[in-house]
Amino acid sequence: MHLHEYTQYDAVGLRDLIKAGEVTAAEVEAVARRALAVANAQVNGLALPVFSPALDHASDGPFTGAPFLIKDHGPVAKDVPFFLGSRSLPGIVPPHDSDLMARFRAAGLVTLGLTTVPELTISFSTESVEHGPTRNPWDLERGVGGSSGGAAALVAAGAVPLAHGSDGAGSIRIPAACCGLVGLKPSRGRVPCGPDQGEAMLGMACEFALTRTVRDAAHLLDAVQGPGVGDKYTAPPPRGRYADEPGADPGRLRVALTTEAWSGAVVDGEVAAAAVEAGRALERMGHLVTEYDLLVTPTLGRLPAPHGTLRYDDPAHTLTSWLESIFDYGPFTMVFNISGQPAISLPLGTGDGGLPIGVQIVASYGREDLLFRIAAQLERALPWKDRTPRFSVSGQAT
Repeated sequence: MHLHEYTQYDAVGLRDLIKAGEVTAAEVEAVARRALAVANAQVNGLALPVFSPALDHASDGPFTGAPFLIKDHGPVAKDVPFFLGSRSLPGIVPPHDSDLMARFRAAGLVTLGLTTVPELTISFSTESVEHGPTRNPWDLERGVGGSSGGAAALVAAGAVPLAHGSDGAGSIRIPAACCGLVGLKPSRGRVPCGPDQGEAMLGMACEFALTRTVRDAAHLLDAVQGPGVGDKYTAPPPRGRYADEPGADPGRLRVALTTEAWSGAVVDGEVAAAAVEAGRALERMGHLVTEYDLLVTPTLGRLPAPHGTLRYDDPAHTLTSWLESIFDYGPFTMVFNISGQPAISLPLGTGDGGLPIGVQIVASYGREDLLFRIAAQLERALPWKDRTPRFSVSGQAT
C-alpha cells in the first residue's frame, strides 16, 4: 500500500480492506508509520516518538487495524507518560488505562503515538514552549487551534484517519475547524471520563476524537459510548446504532441560524458566509430555517490564526486580555460545554487561500443521532473529501 492510496481511506474503509483480505493490518501499520514520519516532520504534531510496538489492541474489534493517536492530556493509557504539553512536568505515568482507552483498545484501534497540546492544554493555539508550534497542513504559517491541535494536524495531513481529542471549551471543534475535519463534542455523559475522575472541568469537558468523515465519527461513538465506573453523568441511551444514522432521513427540521457571537466578538465575513451557505443548503434539502430542532453557527470567529497570535506569554497581554483574545477567536463553542449539548464542527467552507472554515451544528441534549443525519446530508451537499491541504502525505514520495 502506497502513501497516496492509504490517505484515500477513512478508518472504516481501512478496516473493510483488512477484513476483505486486500491488505493486512501489518501492512497498514507500516504505511501509517511512514506517513507519521513524513507528516510530523512538517506539522510537528507528536509529543513523543512513535510507539514501537503499537499499544495492545483487540484483533476482532470494529476498527481493528485502523491507525490511531492519543492526546497528551492524560491519564489515558497505562504506562504511557503524559506531560500536558508542559516542560514543567517530568512525565506522569498512569498505572492503568482510562475507561475510554480500554474501549479504544477493544475497538481494535492501533495506537501509535501521543499528540501535542498547548501548555497545560489551556489555549486555542497549540504552540507550547516545550514543543514549539504545531503547524497547519493547509498553511504551515498558521496554527491548528487547540487544545487537540496535534491530533487535528496529523489527521488533516493524512498520517492517520482519526485521533483522540477532548473538548472543554471547543478543543475538538476548534482544531477541526482550523484543519478541515469533522469534530464532534458528544453530549455530557455520553463518553466516560473515569475511572480517575467522575467529571472533568465541572462537567464541561468531554472526550472523543477528530475524524475526516462523518461515518467514522458515528462508528467510533458506537464503540466508546456508554457510562463508565464512577461517572457522575449518564446520557440517555442511543435510539439505535449511530453507524446507521448517516444516510437516514431526519425528516423536515426547524433549523436556527446565527452568525453573531453572543459575546459581541467580531466575526469575519467569509466565516459568517460559510454558516449562511450551510443554512441555504439545509433549506434546499427541505428543512425550515427558523427556531428549535438544530442551531447552526460558525465554529470560529476568524480564519486559522497565524503562529504567535494567541500566545499566552505575549508580554502585551494580561491574563484577562489573553483570555478575551482566545474567546474572541472562538466565541461560539464554550456555551455548549456548559449546557452539555452535542455539537459538531463540519468543514463546509473555504476562505482566503483555500483555508478551511468550520460550521458548527448543535442539537438538543442526547441527540447525536440527529447531528449525524444532518451532518451526512451536508457532507453530500457540500462535500469536502476532495479538498487537499497544501501539505499532505499523499503528495509525498511513496
